[in-house]
Amino acid sequence: MAQKIAIGRQSFDKLIKSNNFYIDKTLFIKDWWENDDDVTLITRPRRFGKTLNMDMINCFFSNKYAGRSDLFENLEIWKYEKYRELQGKYPVIFLSFAGIKEKTYKKSVLSLAKKIRELYLEMKYIIKSPGFDEIEKEDYFDYIKEITEDNISDSLNVLCRYMNKYFEKKVIILLDEYDTPLQEAYINGYWNEMSGLIRSLFNNTFKTNIYLDRAILTGITRVSKESMFSDLNNLKVASVSSNTYSKYFGFTEDEVFEAMDEFGYTNKDEVKSWYDGFTIGNEEDIYNPWSIINFLDEGVLKPYWSNTSSNGLAGKLIMQGEKEVKSDFEDLLNGKTIKKRLDEDIVFSQLDEDINAVWSLLSASGYLKIKSRSLDIYELEIVNFEVMHMFNHMVSRWFTSKPVKYNDLIKTLLNGEIEDLNEYMNDLTISIISSFDTGKDTNEKQLPERFYHGFVLGLLVELRDRYVLQSNRESGAGRYDIMLIPKNIKEDNALIIEFKVIKRNRGEKGLEDTLKNALEQIEQKQYSRFLTDLGVPEEHILKYGFAFEGKEVLVGLKTTT
Repeated sequence: MAQKIAIGRQSFDKLIKSNNFYIDKTLFIKDWWENDDDVTLITRPRRFGKTLNMDMINCFFSNKYAGRSDLFENLEIWKYEKYRELQGKYPVIFLSFAGIKEKTYKKSVLSLAKKIRELYLEMKYIIKSPGFDEIEKEDYFDYIKEITEDNISDSLNVLCRYMNKYFEKKVIILLDEYDTPLQEAYINGYWNEMSGLIRSLFNNTFKTNIYLDRAILTGITRVSKESMFSDLNNLKVASVSSNTYSKYFGFTEDEVFEAMDEFGYTNKDEVKSWYDGFTIGNEEDIYNPWSIINFLDEGVLKPYWSNTSSNGLAGKLIMQGEKEVKSDFEDLLNGKTIKKRLDEDIVFSQLDEDINAVWSLLSASGYLKIKSRSLDIYELEIVNFEVMHMFNHMVSRWFTSKPVKYNDLIKTLLNGEIEDLNEYMNDLTISIISSFDTGKDTNEKQLPERFYHGFVLGLLVELRDRYVLQSNRESGAGRYDIMLIPKNIKEDNALIIEFKVIKRNRGEKGLEDTLKNALEQIEQKQYSRFLTDLGVPEEHILKYGFAFEGKEVLVGLKTTT
């Protein structure tokens, strides 16, 4: 009989005692211990089993779990006598930054302080030992009374000192989701303050801490050493490109298919298309555990991983990215690949300026996979169908939050309802340009460009089931062609859209002149011939001109009747 699925259970103790479904990853304990690194940073995409593995390490080494052989005796690690003797023998500090998602620096400091204070409260029984004098006791209770921005930096180092004195053994530190407050700081505009605080905390905790035996940090991103780990020359990094621990986070294809056999599922090709695609080191065909566990529970192919987070950072980087970012993103949504230089060290301060830094972060976060590599150039594509669905949903949300009903706009566009279309377009142009504004200086000529890229992504997502969208990005500044080719040429209209920015130096006195030039260009260059060659009747081709002056747009339509 198949084990019972427990959705979202990250307590190793509870999972094992309840005999829940579990794929044995306990040899991670052996490999990590034998590597004997002082501080290990493991980066993996979200929902990749990081927290469960960290809790497993805690249950194995922490003296709070001394004598708990029942948790491991049926698992691989228990075959090794050396490790049976290590179980429950170390003082362990286990904390997570996963919940530190504050909008301001002040609230983040309070949230971080609360977590560390809880550790002091949990361990306060040790201070009752006669081995501590009154001054030590008083200092300990000062941390219980209040942890502030001034004493956070040394708080974990101090706690290690007390634990080391009491247990007469150095401490293991497990820090899960270390980069969550850093990502939130970047998104909400207090990166410099937060990175400075975390850098100081890490230096005192992991570098100058003589009471530390060894430590593990997990996270999604590998924040650059220059901004976060500059003082940690004892750091071992196991990123998604590393072979170290490559099998211990995420499910291998063999593990997935074996689980499917156990639960009686036979649609392995479909599951592979939906949830496969991750590569860790040299290990290909790695699956996201969250998606697989949910599928095994429900038996339904649908997005699970993509619905577990707001994906706020990914959305911010793409929405507010330069035109090259949106153009490349359009290619990815069309199932194409893009070629970029990647750097695994994420420099958050460069994300607004370095286009390649955006793709580096999206790759590290598990949204993109490396299809091939030539020297330092990587060919990237969207990982799988589930992530494609997430991106489609993300783009749709950009428009559903606008004052304009985007679905109504699309209907007017497809049906040639020009008066309503003009009204919708002017409202939408203002809102899209505002949303996609990066805060940088933007001249009037760039405004239509901002609208265009958002508009194309919206069309692509909304109409991909009915249309093939082609866009011409090489046609020069201020002029873009969009062609919507119906998949059912007997029922749906085809569309040609010509974008033009007003140019008074070519004699255009107003948007009416610019619109006239746009429509004439469609005819002069015979754009519709491509469609008629495909069998689209001329009378089913809607030819649109979009004329721009700043945030104002005028739309015109030419049809053949």
